[in-house]
Amino acid sequence: MIQAIVHIALVVKDYDEAIEFYTKKLDFTLVEDTYQPEQDKRWVVVSPPSSTGTTILLAKASKAEQINFIGNQAGGRVFLFLGTDNFWRDYNDMVEKGIEFVREPKEQSYGIVAVFKDLYGNLWDLIQFNENHPIAHRVK
Repeated sequence: MIQAIVHIALVVKDYDEAIEFYTKKLDFTLVEDTYQPEQDKRWVVVSPPSSTGTTILLAKASKAEQINFIGNQAGGRVFLFLGTDNFWRDYNDMVEKGIEFVREPKEQSYGIVAVFKDLYGNLWDLIQFNENHPIAHRVK
């Protein structure tokens, strides 16, 4: 049996500003941006550079209750984890592009990590796993 988590939905306020942030600030690839007339919405998918794993579906809030989750999809906890093969390269690039880090880089037993906010305030880990960590092979 083969299964995979293909997309994670991220509720956003506006498609275009979200695309701009993810492609210009985080260097993600715009995988798809397709208008769906039957639902009057867009199917917008982004992915970290060179990634073949799970993608992010940028899902524009379409109901009042969804608006409350923009920027707070995990109740203030870190929501997404961006693995990297070179922490300092990506950290310095992100700082240069104005990404707000709310926790500075720290060496942990599993690797080096820092916490940043996306354009709406969702918290992300930027993390480079130690070579012996079970997830390390996924970002090589």
